[in-house]
This record gives sequence, C-alpha cells and structure tokens, in this order.
Amino acid sequence: MSAPLAIALVGSGSMGLNHARVIATGPQTTLAVVIDPSESVGRAVAERHGARWAPSLDALSGVDAAVVAASTEHHRALALPIILAGLPLLIEKPVCPSLAQTREVVDASRAAGTPLQCGLLERFNPAVVTALRMVEAPCYVRAERHSPYASRIRTGVGWDLLVHDVDLVVRAFGGQAPHSVGVQVGRFHPESATGAEDVVESTLQFQGGGIASVSASRIGQRKVRSMVIQELGRMIEVDLLRRGVTVYRHTTIEGEAAHGGYRQMTEMEVPEILGVEPLVAQLAHFVDLIEGRVDADTERESILPAHEVVDTVLAAGGR
Repeated sequence: MSAPLAIALVGSGSMGLNHARVIATGPQTTLAVVIDPSESVGRAVAERHGARWAPSLDALSGVDAAVVAASTEHHRALALPIILAGLPLLIEKPVCPSLAQTREVVDASRAAGTPLQCGLLERFNPAVVTALRMVEAPCYVRAERHSPYASRIRTGVGWDLLVHDVDLVVRAFGGQAPHSVGVQVGRFHPESATGAEDVVESTLQFQGGGIASVSASRIGQRKVRSMVIQELGRMIEVDLLRRGVTVYRHTTIEGEAAHGGYRQMTEMEVPEILGVEPLVAQLAHFVDLIEGRVDADTERESILPAHEVVDTVLAAGGR
C-alpha cells in the first residue's frame, strides 16, 4: 500500500473544520499543514489533528496536494499559486465569485497539467447518486435549496446555494447546458452586501424541451434541500438532507379488475441508499483524481457548466 497523501488545508473556518477532520482520518490521506493567517484559529485546528500550522502558502513545500476552504473572495489569489506550484487542487465551490476568475483558474490548471476539482459536494450525496443513476428521460426537474440567513457569507445565493442545484440539474439532463434561462431575483436583507441576492428563482430549458426550475433562498426559517425529477412514467423525489429517495408511479385500473368502475393507484418504491458521508466520498474522488484513476481533463471540464449557468442567471437578474 502506498503512503498516504500529505494534504495542505488552506482555510480553517466552518467548512475547513470539516475538511480537516476528513483529511486527518482518511485512510489515504494525512493532514500535513493547516494554512490560515489567523494563528489562534489555524493552530488550534492543526494541533487537534496532529498537523503543523502556517500563516501563508510558503508552507506548501513537501505536500502532495492542497484543499482550499477559505472564503470565496480569496479563492483566485490562493488557487493560482497552488496551481503554479504544480499541486493538485480541490477548491470549495464556487471556484471563484465570478465566471471570468473561474475560467482563469480552470485555464491555469489546464496549462499546468495539474488536477483540479471543485467542491460541488452534492455530487457525492448518496441519495443524489442513487437518483441520477435511475434517471432515463427527464421532462421536468424542480430543485429547492433554502436556508436561514448567515451574515458571514458575503456572496449572494447564486454562488453560495444555486450553483449546487444547477450542477445537479445539468447532470440530470446529461451534462448539456440549457439554451434559455428565465430568472427573478430578490434582495431583501439589510445585512447583505450591496447587490448580493437573497432569493433567486430560475427556469432553465434544455434541448429537446426539458425544463428545470431551481430555487435558492437564504431568508428561509429552516433548511430545505430537495429535488424532484419528473419523467412521463414516474417521479423521483430526493430529500438531500435526510438522504432519501422515493419513486412514484401513478396507474389507473379499469374494467373487471376495478370492479366495474376505475381505480387510481400510486405505487411507491423506496430504494435502499448506500454510501458514506459526502465529504468522505468527495475526498476519495480527489485521491483517485490525483492518482490517475479519474480523468483530469474530464473532471476539469465538468466544473464550468454550472458556473456558466449561474453567471447567466445573475446577469439576467441584474446582479
């Protein structure tokens, strides 16, 4: 068995804490260094997992790869030097808070020939994995992602929330980009940054007539993470929080079987959901990417479609 990969974690905030735990306990990885300009925060996380702390990217020597979990506004400034150093990079979503910067990072990775993965975590939700394997010919997909307000998040819901579900919708429709986009944007909260959207409702139409509706809100009073995929003969309902899938089929029974009339019936199927914590599965995928078991070019190109759609949605909504 090969030695565990030494991983540098850049950023040790709320998401960084989760990455630190998963990297440190992973069978194929070890947390080598936690890089955070705040010593009190970064050192505490590092010491908890037997790693060292450093204040800057100067500490990257000797590591095999890096995970960036810093605030989105710092992603470009952190990602480009890591890529220039030739290190595989897993960067939290969105890659950057603008499509232009995201393309710059993706292009830099392509030019350097280094693996790049975006932390689109719902791809690894076992309920989502199960549901998307079942999809055959979607007609309509509805996705909702609502949350209570969190003032620490400076970007609007487009880049913070909507990007997840747009990514899933695009994957449900076979990876194709929508050919038309409709959008309504609401800005309500007095603590939000100027121009940052609090609610986005968007409709996407795909080649062949398929339609998707995606809804993101950060003024909800509870978390909602749901997706419904409607085909002509069935509906697949996904609860992303509880990681459950329910399949519905509606049938009509006529004639003698219906005792001289007719009877309508909905059949329900609840498949067993197997899988590990999404963050664990995502890290395992990153290890496979580093070691060549996942194609780096395919992975890199899979990043852009969701970012391009969100950029189009925000442009249509007047940013």
